[in-house]
Amino acid sequence: MKYPVLTRYIRPFIGAREFLHDKVGEFSRYCFWFKDGNPSDYANIPEIKARLQKVKAIREQSNADRIQKMADYPYLFCQNRQPDSMYLVIPRVSSETRKYIPIGFISPDIIASDACIIIPDVSIYEFAVLTSSVHMAWVHIVAGRLKSDIRYSPAVYNNFVWPSPSDKQKAKIEATAQKILEARAKFPDSSLADLYAPLTMPEELLKAHRANDSAVCKAYG
Repeated sequence: MKYPVLTRYIRPFIGAREFLHDKVGEFSRYCFWFKDGNPSDYANIPEIKARLQKVKAIREQSNADRIQKMADYPYLFCQNRQPDSMYLVIPRVSSETRKYIPIGFISPDIIASDACIIIPDVSIYEFAVLTSSVHMAWVHIVAGRLKSDIRYSPAVYNNFVWPSPSDKQKAKIEATAQKILEARAKFPDSSLADLYAPLTMPEELLKAHRANDSAVCKAYG
């Protein structure tokens, strides 16, 4: 409110906790995103200058060479993984008690932390396979653990064996995936953690997942 010019630079920021526990369309954390910004908008704002000075100092004290180099750019994130289009989020850590890891599509204006595995340039077909019981079986064997919770990593995704569906099978899989998204949309006041709680997962959502499981399994033969 004090500096309206900053409105365009304030973005929602999600880690695994926010992705799972914030309600759809609501955000509990935000960040400044100055990439491709106009320095004249923020260079002379005292509160921003103070924050950037602290970032610079912390980076200069780091033992990592790549972070020290980023001390020259305190207005940027050290790592920029942010896609320019819709992307799929898989929380890096998810409760082992859930039947499925809650995953979903996120718009590019929402900034994802490294607590989220992000997959750009994927379609609803990839979403369907990754949210299926086949992929979950793979996850339970291959993924690491944080205490007893599932810890997803790029290696889990990169080594996963994908099916080779016919056009008809792929269309069926895409249709069942859409039903999952539609079932979620009927509960706008619930977070993904609410919807995927093992004891209270809505009947319509569970049925949509089971239909998707069946379609994906058939694609594997």
